Amino acid sequence: MTFLNEIVAEFPDAISFAPGAPYEPFFADITVGPLLDTFVEARRAAGLSEDEVRRHLFQYGPSRGIINDLVAAALRVDEAIDVPPDAIVMTVGCQEALFLTLRVLHPPGASLAVTDPSYVGVLAAADSLDIAVHPVPDDGTGPDLAALRRASERERAAGRRLRALYVSPDFANPTGNRLTLAARQRLLATASALDLILIEDNPYAFTAASDDRLPSLKALDRDGRVVHTGTFAKVAVPGARVGYVVADQWVERRPGPPVRLAAMIAAAKNAVTLNTSPLAQALIGGLLLRHGGSIAALGAPKAARLRDNRDVLLDRLAHHFGEPDQPGAGVRWWAPEGGYFVQVELPVEADDALLRYSAEAFGVLWTPMRGFHLGPGGERRIRLSCSALEHEEIVEGAARLADFVDAL
Repeated sequence: MTFLNEIVAEFPDAISFAPGAPYEPFFADITVGPLLDTFVEARRAAGLSEDEVRRHLFQYGPSRGIINDLVAAALRVDEAIDVPPDAIVMTVGCQEALFLTLRVLHPPGASLAVTDPSYVGVLAAADSLDIAVHPVPDDGTGPDLAALRRASERERAAGRRLRALYVSPDFANPTGNRLTLAARQRLLATASALDLILIEDNPYAFTAASDDRLPSLKALDRDGRVVHTGTFAKVAVPGARVGYVVADQWVERRPGPPVRLAAMIAAAKNAVTLNTSPLAQALIGGLLLRHGGSIAALGAPKAARLRDNRDVLLDRLAHHFGEPDQPGAGVRWWAPEGGYFVQVELPVEADDALLRYSAEAFGVLWTPMRGFHLGPGGERRIRLSCSALEHEEIVEGAARLADFVDAL
């Protein structure tokens, strides 16, 4: 990621399919003062005094957060995830949500399974916590459940425990894959049989059309198997750095009564960031209130733009390289149903040196996929992100990519 940031800065005139960043013109409508006023007015209407509202915004806040009630209500309406506010912890982006969840769920001797390829952030978090990671192949239809069972059996035979599986069921980073409803149900059943927690990372589900939404794993969970993480980076403002984790499971503790897993995550947060910025939370709270308390409504215009961008990119890839998922073609590519990302397989290895050549000679940037893989499989694949570009940039960038491929 450091290399990608450096090369994007080094070639500012290149068309960049590299970053998974939101479309910046959406920020033009973000006015911080009025949004904070909206949040403050709602808190006053709920009965808080002037001093209490001021304290909420400007003092150290509770580790759990100050907009948990708004997030719980939105998840109930938008996702059919029905949990109380105290089952939610507001975090510094989804990255902290993942880090804290891994920290709490993985005592010494417990290991983590991840879909392979996987989001680099969860791999980095596991590495920093010294958690052993087991890759579970994903061929586009979901994690290989037989491989997951074998990993669990190996850990048990060695006197250890496979504690959780990280999975992104909707338009995953980097592949763009989405699990079918049947695949979600099979995964939940397997998690129950293996006594696994599923860590659901779902930042891209909002990009589906309203008539094409699938229930999240958490919405389908009837056995307390799913810890759900989310972020307002994609649907709102990444600079606010506000995410959340839904952890409503009850955990037995001796001595003392059972506590929610969220309480343990909040306690761990005390050792990391104490609390998520109340001002940043209030900004997000104001945005939610302006959109009827709905995350889906907040994300709808962004999702429509993303679908348009994806359609333009897929059309251009088909124009230059033929139909998607054609084995044996010089360039093979896959058409996702939503999200930010499209994966393309080149006829040669896609390493950092090739990326630099692409930037210098053809003025187009992309992301090598090898960094997302724990095992082999990503050597010749690249990730294209269309989220932050104008349509004409996508058209020109695809043409430059085709020229680059012709020169290989």
